[in-house]
Amino acid sequence: QSTEHQVRENKESTARQYALVDVAIELGWPADQVIVIDEDQARTAATADGRYGFHRLLAEVGLDHVGIILGIELCRLARSNKDWSQLIELCGIFRTVLADHDGLYDPTDFNDRLLLGLRGIMSEAELHILRGRMHEGKVNKAKRGELVTSLPVGYYRADGDEIVFDPDEQVQTVVRLIFAKFEEFRSAAAVLRYFVQHKITIGIREHAGPERGELRWRRPKSGMILAILKHPIYTGAYVYGRRTTDQRRRARGMSSGSTPSPNKEDWQVFLPDKLPAYITWDQFCSNQKQLQKNRARMEAMGAAREGLPLLGGLVFCGRCGCRMVTCFKNRTLFRYVCCQKQMMYGDARCQNLAGRVVDALITEKVLTALEPA
Repeated sequence: QSTEHQVRENKESTARQYALVDVAIELGWPADQVIVIDEDQARTAATADGRYGFHRLLAEVGLDHVGIILGIELCRLARSNKDWSQLIELCGIFRTVLADHDGLYDPTDFNDRLLLGLRGIMSEAELHILRGRMHEGKVNKAKRGELVTSLPVGYYRADGDEIVFDPDEQVQTVVRLIFAKFEEFRSAAAVLRYFVQHKITIGIREHAGPERGELRWRRPKSGMILAILKHPIYTGAYVYGRRTTDQRRRARGMSSGSTPSPNKEDWQVFLPDKLPAYITWDQFCSNQKQLQKNRARMEAMGAAREGLPLLGGLVFCGRCGCRMVTCFKNRTLFRYVCCQKQMMYGDARCQNLAGRVVDALITEKVLTALEPA
């Protein structure tokens, strides 16, 4: 049984599997030599990861402890052809036969081995077909704007599955305050500091468990603030397929391996004006551009920081075009230095300028431009 739901609901199938003990006894094995391996109940056979029962089965076969393996459908022992082939290979080496309701298979016999291999391929293909069919059903429902698994902060599923503003006005006020303060500070970190300094919490409704739908007030985190600022639902748009999965990230254990795409052309479904909105689409786009500029990257301007330098992150070298960095000698003396090629290629520094002199010149120019007003 691949899921907990199947274990709870499909009790007849589970009973048939445990009844295989009687089949083994009828075939002549003593009852004390019949071992039931059921550790993998409620775990999918699409992969061997976390399937301790399957690993135990491989170990018992490899120790030459097994004469026969019984199952309702043998190919469901492993829906990955790689894992299935490994089991067949071991059974062939240690002369372990396999049996299900279709018949008896000897892995040392070429025809039986061929049949088992074909069944493994078909089982894996069946899983692919089922997954594709379910995915197409989800996409079709999403195209109507009806597929909603969990709602972000500030939204609530009312009777009839209608999505509305959270009925708690304080939750709505906090969400609007996040957007207002980002408009003022232009930095998600500054918004977080403001919330911490004023001891403002964020109202989140539980998505699962016995307290599902209950409102809980949590201390703000940077991830919460960024999730609200980056989610297009706050413009009133329904979006599906915003995240793309990178199997290389997943293989390296980097969370789920999925990252959201910032371009709406890459989203599978985009339905504007489908839901109530906290901000306009133009404001959302402006926020995304600001967040991109705030990144601590060579190609980005970076967030405005405290300190004496007026032009930190804004000065580019007139010779090579690289962004100049700010280097401090003490609390009051600093220089704008072009050292990108030195750091990357080991070249000599391009040029450097006295920071206070440049800042004074720019300040004078700005004030002269503003003087007529």
